[in-house]
Amino acid sequence: MTTLDEDLEDAAGVAGHGSGPVHPGLRRARAWLSRAVEPGTIDLWRYVDDHGPVEAVRRLRDGRAPTTVRSLIGARADQDATLADLQRAERCGARLLVPEDDEWPHLPLSALTRAVAAEPAERQHQSKRTQALVPPLALWLRGPGRLDELADRSVAVVGARAATAYGEHVAAELGHQLGERGWAVVSGGAFGIDGAAHRGALAAQAPTVAVLSCGVDRPYPAAHGALFDRIAATGLLLSEWPPGSAPLRHRFLVRNRLIAALTRGTVVVEAAARSGALATARRAQELDRPVLVVPGPVTSALSVGCHELLREAELGARLVTSAAHVLEEVGRIGDDLADPAPRHTTPRDGLSDLAARVLDACPVRTGVSPDRLAAVAGCDVLEVLRVLPALELADLVQWTGTGWRLAPQPGARPATGSGAAP
Repeated sequence: MTTLDEDLEDAAGVAGHGSGPVHPGLRRARAWLSRAVEPGTIDLWRYVDDHGPVEAVRRLRDGRAPTTVRSLIGARADQDATLADLQRAERCGARLLVPEDDEWPHLPLSALTRAVAAEPAERQHQSKRTQALVPPLALWLRGPGRLDELADRSVAVVGARAATAYGEHVAAELGHQLGERGWAVVSGGAFGIDGAAHRGALAAQAPTVAVLSCGVDRPYPAAHGALFDRIAATGLLLSEWPPGSAPLRHRFLVRNRLIAALTRGTVVVEAAARSGALATARRAQELDRPVLVVPGPVTSALSVGCHELLREAELGARLVTSAAHVLEEVGRIGDDLADPAPRHTTPRDGLSDLAARVLDACPVRTGVSPDRLAAVAGCDVLEVLRVLPALELADLVQWTGTGWRLAPQPGARPATGSGAAP
């Protein structure tokens, strides 16, 4: 069994020679980085991007890396759990995906590359690590789905953990409708909106992706263990942290950028004023991805965040109420347009102004003469006589034998007594 340093030396000798399979030493270097450095670290990502993963790891381990960069890893520089991590992943059916793999979603993640390029060189002026838009160095995946294919037609559905019945119903409906239309739902696997969106997609027998803040072999929350198994059976569990990693608090904020970056747009179903879902929405906006918001009752504290997103003009959030609305914003032009909302029509629709005035002039009970109708409608008697036949054919008026009145509506009680014209 070769050591990490031996694999790195071997990989350094063949780096850059053609495409082909990823060298085990390169994959092992990426595995080492996934444990050694916390995701979202701008300077470390730039160092790896400049020198390549193999050479960067060699320099970090033998002390040749700049002190400012090596300090980002600290005591982890001398540790090596790569073989254990890769074996643990294999035991749970997981794999390590690296940027050198064909499956890597280069196009959606290129937005993160552009964003990190705009960060200042001075660390004190850079974005906080929990908010920085930094590409991942590697991704641990569990499930049969191909990440590049799923990301190509995916939508993020996020929201409050302590969701209301309304919010969970809407999230499940969105997940189901998106799944039926061949779109993958991406969320965080948490209680509330996340879980409802995942279940909705699964009910439509569609793949869904859960982006975790811990190892893909460590379900969190634990109560979602069965849900994660169902997701891993057809879709993907995804994490930047190696198997066995704990769901530390700061990691929830870090993973939000991946939910936003991997998808065509982010839908916020329910969010309180300080919800983590709002952070995901803001990351999506920074990446020029559509931010879509489901409105809620103005009296609900769990819809305050949603309504604030809609009020922020610079965010450009759009109100949506169905999967059709969502796909109209994120889908391909001409292919995913939403149908107009159904509108109840009545025989009165499409009447000319004159016909509408004559109809309004008709009494409910006793029929009146055309002269009376003309006086009330403010038109000529000949005009009344011209529109009355059309109104009668539409079952809007009827001749009583002595005059014209409104036709009784189906199910209405027959009129009794006498009535006067208006």
